[in-house]
Amino acid sequence: MSGPNNPLRVSLVQFEIAWEDPLANCSLLEEKLQHLINQTDVVVLPEMFSTGFSMNDKGAEIGHGPVIKWLKLMANRLNALVVGSIKCKENNQYFNRFVAVDPEGKIHSYDKKHLFRMGGEDQFYTAGNEKRVISYKNWNIAAFVCYDLRFPVWSRNADLAYDLAIYVANWPAARAHAWNTLLRARAIENLAYVVGVNRIGRDGNEIQYQGDSALISYLGNDLLNLSKEDSIKTYSISKPELIEFRAKFPTDLDADHFTLVN
Repeated sequence: MSGPNNPLRVSLVQFEIAWEDPLANCSLLEEKLQHLINQTDVVVLPEMFSTGFSMNDKGAEIGHGPVIKWLKLMANRLNALVVGSIKCKENNQYFNRFVAVDPEGKIHSYDKKHLFRMGGEDQFYTAGNEKRVISYKNWNIAAFVCYDLRFPVWSRNADLAYDLAIYVANWPAARAHAWNTLLRARAIENLAYVVGVNRIGRDGNEIQYQGDSALISYLGNDLLNLSKEDSIKTYSISKPELIEFRAKFPTDLDADHFTLVN
């Protein structure tokens, strides 16, 4: 039974994604995640964890296809919320969709708002326009995908709507400094924990990824940092500590009010 003061165990999964091969990636992850059964509350996979960051229909999920079924299986087996983004086809459109599945099989989703035009993502995928905050075990968790990290207004924690922000990514090594800087900025400015999970290795377009997946405190301090390792690490975060800090240092009370226009 989860109480309001219970810590949340968050597991970051950093690995090299097999290019456009959902079966291989799900099989690999299933083996990697076995030790987390009943040992974690939230499992965070990278952006497009089943295919890699590709701009075609190969490996796209249609409806509740094999990858969604696999996510349901893993969430139930691990007794945890399992999250990551996948390539989805719906009504003849493609989306880079953040999907979170809880142990009971309930699906929460968010379609990536900011599409990476420098990589042609905006030419193939359709942008979402709705934010998503997931309530799980007395925590409010905001969903974001990769390039969203560069846009602080979209990430703004208005009225402290979320306690934890999750950014799943395929963020190239060439821009590692931006990744590391912005994750910490989002945590500090939004009075929230931040998780960023990136991939490692080289993709089918010969783009290199450095990893640097991390769990950042509301103070901007590293609680976990996976560096360039193929690794899974878990850390328990505290909501009472977060609430106490917000009460002592309530920058949210001086925040600018605004309205987003799509």
